[in-house]
Parts: sequence; C-alpha cells; structure tokens
Amino acid sequence: MVTDRYGNPLHECTQETAAHLDRAVEALLHFSPEVERAVGDALGSAPTSPVAQSFAAYLGALGTEPADALAARRRFDRYAAGVDVSALPVRERLHVAAAGTLLAGDLVGAAGLLEELSLACPRDALALAVGHQLDFFTGDAVRLRDRIGGALSAWDPAEPHRGLVLGMYAFGLEESGHYRLAEEAGLAAVERNPRDVWAIHAVVHTYEMQGRVSDGIGYLDARREDWARDNYLDVHNWWHYALYALEAGDTGTALTVYDASLHNDASAGLAMELLDAAALLWRIRLAGGETGSRYGVLADAWAARADPPFYAFNDVHAVMSFVGAGRLGEAARLVADRRRWLAEGGPDTVTNRRMTADIGLPVCEALVAHGEGEHATVVELLWPLRRRLHEFGGSHAQRDALQKTLLDSALRSGRHDRARVLISERIGLRPDSSYNWAARARLADALGDAGLAVVARGHERDAAAAAAGTLRPPTLR
Repeated sequence: MVTDRYGNPLHECTQETAAHLDRAVEALLHFSPEVERAVGDALGSAPTSPVAQSFAAYLGALGTEPADALAARRRFDRYAAGVDVSALPVRERLHVAAAGTLLAGDLVGAAGLLEELSLACPRDALALAVGHQLDFFTGDAVRLRDRIGGALSAWDPAEPHRGLVLGMYAFGLEESGHYRLAEEAGLAAVERNPRDVWAIHAVVHTYEMQGRVSDGIGYLDARREDWARDNYLDVHNWWHYALYALEAGDTGTALTVYDASLHNDASAGLAMELLDAAALLWRIRLAGGETGSRYGVLADAWAARADPPFYAFNDVHAVMSFVGAGRLGEAARLVADRRRWLAEGGPDTVTNRRMTADIGLPVCEALVAHGEGEHATVVELLWPLRRRLHEFGGSHAQRDALQKTLLDSALRSGRHDRARVLISERIGLRPDSSYNWAARARLADALGDAGLAVVARGHERDAAAAAAGTLRPPTLR
C-alpha cells in the first residue's frame, strides 16, 4: 500500500503521486509558493486521488480569494459527483467531507471535521495545517492551540517535521495568551527549521503582545534571510516590522517598508496583502501621520477587486482603505451591499454570514463613522464588540487596529471614562508601549491634568527611544 512520508495510507494513489503530495505538504508547512505546483503535479498524476483533490480544494479557499474559491468549488464538485464518498477509507472520507464543507462556506464545520480526522490520524500534517488556518480565520484561539497540542505527542522528537508542527503550536499558544510557552516553542521550532516562517511569525507575535519591541526588531533582523522573501508570509512579517517601527516613532521606516513590500506597482493585489497594507496605513492615520497618495492607490486596488461577500475580515480592511482615502461614498456602498446581502437570507451554516452580521458590518459602519467624524457613533458601535472582535478572525495584533479606533474615538468624543478604562487595560498588558503612553497623555490633556501629561509623555519618549535604539534601516527586497 502506498503511504505518505508520515505513514498514512493513500487511497487511489501511486508512488509518484505520494511523492508529489509529500512535496506539497512540505511546501505548505513552509508557506512556499511551490505548494501550488506540487498539488497540480499530484492531481495530474492521479486525478481520482481524494487527498490530492481535497488539497487543491483547501488551497482554493485558504487564500480568501473569491474567484479562486469558486474555481476550486467547481472542480471539486465535478470530482465529488463521480465518487462514492461513503466507500472511501476514513481519512480520505473526512478530507473530502472537510473540503466540500469548506468550499460551501462553512469554515467552522470544516474545522470540526478536520479535528475529527486528527483524532484518528494525528500525524496527518495536511489536516493539522489546514485546520490550524481555519481556527485562525474563525478566531478560535483555544482550538488554534489545542488542535496542535492534542496531536503533538504522536510526533516522535526525531521526526524532521515535528518542529514545523511545534511552530503551529507556538502560534496557538501565543493567541491563547501563553506568551512564555509560545516563545519557547517558537524558538525551538525555528532552531530545528530555520526557514519555518510560521514559527518565526509566532515568536514575533509573542514580542508584539508583550510590548517587547526591541526583542521583536532584533529577532526579525537576525532572521531576515529566513523570512523576508520567497514565501507567502513575507509581506505579513514585513508588516510586523513596520508595526515595530511605529512603536519606535519612526513613521518613515514604516512607510519605506510599505512601499517596498506591502503595496507597490508590482503587488499582485491579493486580499491577504492588501489587508496588511490597509492595517498599516490606518494605524498611521490614527497617529496623525501623513501617508501621501498611498491611500488613494490602495483604495483603487480594493475597488478593482469588486469582491462579493466572502470574508468579513477582508471587507473591514477594504472599508479602512476607502475611508482613509476620503472616499466615503465607496465605503458606504460596500456597507449597503453587505446589508442587502444579509437581508436576503441564506444558509445558517455559511460562516461569513454570521461574521458579517455580528461583527463585520457594525465594524465597517464604525469605520465610516470615524471618517465622518462621528466619534460618539464609533464608540456606540465598537464598545459592545470590543471583547468579541475575535469572532470574525484574525490575530490579536491585527484586531488591535480596531481597539485603537475605539480608543481614538472615545478620546475625541469626550468619553473619558471609557478612554480611561481602555488605556488602563492596555498599559497593564503592555507597559512599555509608546502608543499606550501617548494615549494616556492625550487623556490627561483632555482632563486638564498637566502633571500627568508630562509624566505620560516622558514614558512615551522612553519607550520609543528604547525601541529606536535597535531599529536600523531595513535592507528591503
């Protein structure tokens, strides 16, 4: 019987196809563009392979590109129409079920099926990796951690890919707030596989969440040859670098990173990259920084996509771009389109419908209100959601742009009690953040407390200087 590199049997598969699938999983775990070619080779050599077909379906959905997902669904439906799924072995049956469920828009259901698969086959790296990403997309931090933690004991310490699994575990630990354990797991994973960009990313997140800006900059600089090019995560890791630059008070370096890596004439216009670009410019906007013509160019890129309802997290970042560019009419039209879509009704199992109704739409409305200067409305919309934002996906670091939007509007609208609570929460978690102390100074100014303002600005300068001391001009691609 043909098996993959982990010993899992492969149905309807030749040795050649098994080799292609092993290469595809290797590429997936390293976020390498080679994954698409390898999956294509697997399908070409064994078009009836359930794992190959499911793998292709996963790739079509995970990029959050509506056109790719539609093409993947049509291909997968043709395959599924010609196979008796009930007659497949349990592993293949669950992969096919998960792929079909994912393509139908039920991210939570697909994540559950892959978790069931991992119970039976804990050494199925494909199931672990795809399930891990779905937990991320749905903001399920506990399952993001425990899906991998529950399978990890089945991976022998000598197994070369155990480090890559450990890297996933590190990110789950970080999103669950276990920062020391996450850092240890991430560093150990990178020690085993220096080009494990997901593990590098997990370590960077631990530093971000603790306000350890100098450590984050130093780590990214030291590992730059491993993460900064030729992978699907390089733009996102450059985004993290830019966030550290903002904490150091260096908007110039952040914009240099933006121009070289986040969005420029050579950018492919993929949603995953555009949302990082939008999130950075929005933070600069909140800080009162200048971004030149960048917002207009970015808004053009979002407008050119004309995305249908697909993933609320993307919609929020499109609206950020339209509002930042001063194109409030386009932002309002996207909001109106999503409101009509919700009113039309549809299957309750479509995850994005729930995400849009509960989180995405009110967040988009809040962003438009911010652009209109209606800051009391922003507070009314975001305050009830501030502890629920994870429900529409993303990481704590990504969603922090919305927390900062709420804080900015609380200050601007004179909601000093709410601003005080938000600032106190932030400083308690990240006492070395220059942003947090700048917010404290703004509140002190509003309250007429000159002494507190002076102290807060001193902390702000000290925190920025500590970060700037390790920041050096990045060598960009």
